[in-house]
Amino acid sequence: QVQLAESGGGLVQPGGSLRLSCAASGSIFSINTMGWYRQTPGKERELVAQINSGDSTNYADSVKGRFSISRDNAKNTVYLQMNSLKPEDTAVYYCTANVRHGYSSGTRRYWGQGTQVTVSS
Repeated sequence: QVQLAESGGGLVQPGGSLRLSCAASGSIFSINTMGWYRQTPGKERELVAQINSGDSTNYADSVKGRFSISRDNAKNTVYLQMNSLKPEDTAVYYCTANVRHGYSSGTRRYWGQGTQVTVSS
């Protein structure tokens, strides 16, 4: 099993910044893609940003130029730097990781518990 521990959410004013962190622990051989999704009540969970093992990144159009995803492979940790935050960024943010448990095994996706980000004056 793998656990994903998120941190860094909170309340911030419009235009402000937050940095989310997500550390994976447990039975890990390697981690392929790591990413962040977000969800608001009544809406489907949507991709915010993702980064693969080669550091190639992908962003939702709504956050391009404002958010930046990075990872520290030695710490099995992914980060999301969020700048110029807007009220519409308010959501629960979930970390995800595609984990391999062994050399010849496939990958399995794990999710964190979510961290609330609220952008309000």
